[in-house]
Amino acid sequence: MHRSMFVLATLALATACGESSRTSAGKDSAAANAPATTSGADLTGAGATFPYPLYSKWFDAYAKKSGVKINYQSIGSGGGIRQLSEQTVDFGASDAPMSDAEMAKAKGGPVLHIPTALGAVALVYNLPDLGAPLKLTGDVIAAIFQGQLTKWNDARIAALNPGTRLPATDILVVHRSDGSGTSYVFTDYLANVSPGWAAKPGKGKEVQWPVGLGAKGNEGVAGQVKQTPGAIGYVELAYATQNKMNMAAVKNAAGAFVAPSIASVTAAAAGAAGKLPATTDYRVSIVNAPGAGVYPISSFTWIIAYSRQADAAKGKKLTDFLRWALNEGQGMEASLDYAPLPEGMRTALLTRLDSIK
Repeated sequence: MHRSMFVLATLALATACGESSRTSAGKDSAAANAPATTSGADLTGAGATFPYPLYSKWFDAYAKKSGVKINYQSIGSGGGIRQLSEQTVDFGASDAPMSDAEMAKAKGGPVLHIPTALGAVALVYNLPDLGAPLKLTGDVIAAIFQGQLTKWNDARIAALNPGTRLPATDILVVHRSDGSGTSYVFTDYLANVSPGWAAKPGKGKEVQWPVGLGAKGNEGVAGQVKQTPGAIGYVELAYATQNKMNMAAVKNAAGAFVAPSIASVTAAAAGAAGKLPATTDYRVSIVNAPGAGVYPISSFTWIIAYSRQADAAKGKKLTDFLRWALNEGQGMEASLDYAPLPEGMRTALLTRLDSIK
């Protein structure tokens, strides 16, 4: 998808989706459980909005190269896991790895997690007259999203931003209303750096948010923040950069304030290299990784699929696409603000695809 077309599509979706959790919860649940549209598609998938800009580009490029059409619904990671578990799609997509309990309930047997890219969850805010990028720490972010800090000129925020004139206006928190891998990554980070957040509400695709307004998808959160002065929310980096949103620099484990970027996400993967599994289970978190140049709210995103494919022809089409994504597709990531996989992981994954039967 062309970058300008994506911007227009994202803004249109944001306007349509920027709604409160009180009005959207029922619709979100229905969308997450509805079978994906299969008309004219060779493969169907559903799930995360986090990698949707990248996957849209991949699916378009792969269709032109191979003739294989892939229909994908960006309904959130929770919906993708549910649809894969119910076998209503050929593959799912998630930024939150499935739990052991979720994998045990999947009707099609053993599930493989295939990392496809690295991305960042950006803290976006609507303070147009600030003059300098906002600096935040994990404990301050947790306090904002717990409703403990309610004014932008609060002393704790001001101390992190000396010389910046912060407005004496209310902070409006915006969070996801649907089951979301982006929420999982964000709350995984907060639980890692804030004992209070770890105790409650904790981490997950869906949590009981103490305060704030809910919106559906990365599109909805981006739209709600963009149109609401004083708002703060969290979205995948591509949505923030494509919509020209203000992004906070976040203090990392090394004590440096780092903004989200391809370089700082790549540094997170390098810093977490010790966590990368020598086995074939790629369900690994890289939040708050060590290293001076690391952006601390970084994550892999996964395509999830059954290791035993019920339809041999579809199974071959899926593995052929995944091989393409792990080879040619990696070169397309930077243009949409994603980072490619570490080379060692990419090579191991290509071998791992042989286990899909």
